[in-house]
Amino acid sequence: MRLIDLLHSSSFLCLVVPIIPEFLYAIRHRHDKPVNLTTPLPIDQGPDLSLNANGTHNCTCTSPPPVPLTFEQQRHAELLSENVEVGVLFASKAVVQLITNPFIGPITNRIGYSIPMFCGFVIMFLSTLIFAFGRTYGILFVARALQGVGSSCSSVSGMGMLADRYPDDKERGNAMGLALGGLALGVLIGPPFGGIMYQFVGKTAPFLILAALALGDGLLQLLVLQPGIQKQDQDGAALGTLIRDPYIILSAGAITFANMGIAMLEPTLPIWMIDTMEAPKWQLGAVFLPASISYLIGTNLFGPLGHKMGRWLASMLGLIIIGVCLICIPLAKNINHLIVPNAGLGFAIGMVDSSMMPELGFLVDIRHSAVYGSVYAIGDVAFCLGFAIGPALSGTLVQTMGFGWMLFGIAILNFIYAPLLIFLRNPPGRDEKQSLIGDQCPVRYINYNKMENPPDTDDN
Repeated sequence: MRLIDLLHSSSFLCLVVPIIPEFLYAIRHRHDKPVNLTTPLPIDQGPDLSLNANGTHNCTCTSPPPVPLTFEQQRHAELLSENVEVGVLFASKAVVQLITNPFIGPITNRIGYSIPMFCGFVIMFLSTLIFAFGRTYGILFVARALQGVGSSCSSVSGMGMLADRYPDDKERGNAMGLALGGLALGVLIGPPFGGIMYQFVGKTAPFLILAALALGDGLLQLLVLQPGIQKQDQDGAALGTLIRDPYIILSAGAITFANMGIAMLEPTLPIWMIDTMEAPKWQLGAVFLPASISYLIGTNLFGPLGHKMGRWLASMLGLIIIGVCLICIPLAKNINHLIVPNAGLGFAIGMVDSSMMPELGFLVDIRHSAVYGSVYAIGDVAFCLGFAIGPALSGTLVQTMGFGWMLFGIAILNFIYAPLLIFLRNPPGRDEKQSLIGDQCPVRYINYNKMENPPDTDDN
């Protein structure tokens, strides 16, 4: 169930990647022929070479006329300016999700996971329909922001439900790796499906198909989960307590930096390809296909493998690989050159996500109480931070620094953060003695010799 929910959510998230940049350009810049941004001087406004009364030339030279921009130069300037508004549109979902998550986590702690998950389906369904028929930037912005509310409900409740159903740390890692595989499938299907459907069918059709998938997901939730209030047996740690835990914040930070690079690429890479490669519409979605396939492999592989080799080590290696791949992407001259760095990028992000998500549940088990709504609200906030900061800054950074230097900067941040994960190698528990010996029979630790009136004991 959680796999299907993530499949729909991620498909919607990535379906817009190849559609929105081209769609906004098409509705705002319908150039039937090259148009110059500057107007050359008329022919009769050249220098005056008439004769004066004394027989000399009357030469009143004017400044040379401004050089008109070619159609390609104008198009390049428009695409650069579009990076900003596309980035803001993409970031709106993550920003709204950031605002919503702190409320969803405590709600799931009180009423259970099924009702918030079903509410997430309803909101995502409405958002998909608005995207299907929206024709202006404002309407698309509202639909994207509404998607953030739905994603918050489904992501927090879904991950919390998995952590609650799989208390064993190894089984939990395997389950979350499989669930993240649903996310990978959505990322895999979304961009190429959106690009191909948009080029050959139009903008509305892919979103209507996704709305039908959402409807099926909702019916399945009604039949299987039967949403209702389910109170937790114990009170979970307060959200503020978890935020002050340095090990939880360190794990969440790894998720943020791992996803920030791909978040910057989503709005800028298609525009960069249009500008430098003159890529057709279908390539704008297909370029993310290697990253999606390798993310699917990485999440399923490092769900169990991360538990064996150490999740801190898997995540540290993942951040380093992400940095290397980001540096290689601007060197590409055509779409074939993007296959290897995009594949490495997706695989490495899968390493980090499938390691740090179960690590959050493990940290709550050993350092707090086994109630997971709030900690996965933090995990989802970390994910959304990457997808909020990345697109929001990417447009401005491309204009000021250039596409290549922007990716180089985020690569350096990944390199700097990676060594910090060594602190997750052996995180302390609530009580070091209990975490090493066990929580069974805590009466063993009582020293009867120091009691004034020790209880009578039966030698038998």
